[in-house]
Amino acid sequence: MRVLVTEPIAEAGVARLREAAEVDVEPGLARGDLLARIADYDALVVRSATQVDSALIRAGSRLRVIGRAGTGVDNVDVEAATARGILVCNAPQSNMISAAEHAIALMLALARNVPQAHAALAAGRWERARFAGVELQDKTLAVLGFGRIGQLVGARARALGMRVVVYDPFVTDERVRERGAERAETIAAAVGEADWVTLHLPVTAETRHLVDAALLARMRPGVRIVNAARGELIDADALIAALDSGHVAGAALDVFEAEPLTSSPLFGRDDVVVTPHLGASTAEAQDRAGTIIADQVARALAGEMVSNAVNVPGVPAEDRAALEPYVPLAEKLGRVAVALAGGAVERIEVTCAGGIGRRDTRLVTLAVLRGALRGLDEDVNLVNARALADARGIDVRELRREAGDFTNLVRVQVSDDVSVGGTLFGADDRTWLVRALGYEVEIELAGLMLFVLNDDRPGMIGTIGSVLGSAGVNIANMSVSRNRKGGTALSAIQVDGDVPEGTIEALRGAPGLERLRVVRVS
Repeated sequence: MRVLVTEPIAEAGVARLREAAEVDVEPGLARGDLLARIADYDALVVRSATQVDSALIRAGSRLRVIGRAGTGVDNVDVEAATARGILVCNAPQSNMISAAEHAIALMLALARNVPQAHAALAAGRWERARFAGVELQDKTLAVLGFGRIGQLVGARARALGMRVVVYDPFVTDERVRERGAERAETIAAAVGEADWVTLHLPVTAETRHLVDAALLARMRPGVRIVNAARGELIDADALIAALDSGHVAGAALDVFEAEPLTSSPLFGRDDVVVTPHLGASTAEAQDRAGTIIADQVARALAGEMVSNAVNVPGVPAEDRAALEPYVPLAEKLGRVAVALAGGAVERIEVTCAGGIGRRDTRLVTLAVLRGALRGLDEDVNLVNARALADARGIDVRELRREAGDFTNLVRVQVSDDVSVGGTLFGADDRTWLVRALGYEVEIELAGLMLFVLNDDRPGMIGTIGSVLGSAGVNIANMSVSRNRKGGTALSAIQVDGDVPEGTIEALRGAPGLERLRVVRVS
């Protein structure tokens, strides 16, 4: 077997690859030469510069694995690789320490005005009074997103004597306590008592411009903000306005909404520290990425389990073919179950009943975890989902049953009173919800869905429809179920488009409505 490495990686990584195959290291290979030669290789190892698009994948007739020595796979057409049966893997854990340390470095630099004071002194100005700083000890740090990097930042902040408050609905109370932090139930509660706010969230529809004028107004006057995660998390215009007013005392930013960025109103301010996306830019992180990906590629070529596979988990081919249609269903059920539980879960139990229960159902379980953790970590995939769940202290259980009410059924339970079940309908394998919260329902899992628990009495369905209708929200599908007459009913509702926040609040305030959960299924 032969491996082509088109960008520099650690020598230890190259040595590991050479244990498994013949290796050619050719950094800077021209695009035309790469297209002409890729058919001779079983594996390709890249960093971020090499564009592994569909044309290159088609040309790689022998390719079995593509390794990206880094966190993301933005430069790899994963869909095209999957269609060709090519394994794609990366090294998502390679930059965790570097990213966490850079966030702390930004905090210290902002607290003590290090770059501004350096620039002034280098220019011949001795300005001690102008650059007086603040201490971190005894200050409160709000960590928004308490995944792998957020936990590392929290540990380092505690070592500096800071109180750490975290918002992350997907991390268990036990894990928060283990890390010496305190949980906030809402983002507003977390930032409302913080002297410092640090962001460690992925970019999703819900988190884009999370730090906007409204959230900034909820922060304590004099707050300082650190972002070494994703530039899209902050509305730059709102941040500038808050800095100008003095409500925000300072910001330290390593990432920006558009990169590379060389000109911005944020640059040149004494209350802002900026760096050009250096979170992963350490020699150790770069070496670590190379050695991790080399080991992953070598294992893949040997037919072993690959822990950082992005697209295909290691289950038998026959079982994978039978279970793959259930992956979208399982992912949606995981997302719905966590939403119905209100976000924080300590266990996820996946039961496969019927014919699929006789298969290797790890693929289904991993899909449930991917759905449950989606929105928390943009790098979650069918293989690392288990590790991400473990990192949050979630107890994952897998059960199988051969008999059931349906030919095949996937059930997800996250607490004693929160479970959902689904199956596939039709020749096109439509994902169908058939059970939720102990109620029998029949509705397709698609789009934006509302789950409403309300009194079983006349007029409740009309009330829900009237509130949505007055906001111009169209109900595309609806299933209503009750366990007994005059008790509580569950309405599962699929709507077209988005539902305004004011409409959600109006529904929550409707008489007879006990609980409302909103979840974007797809």
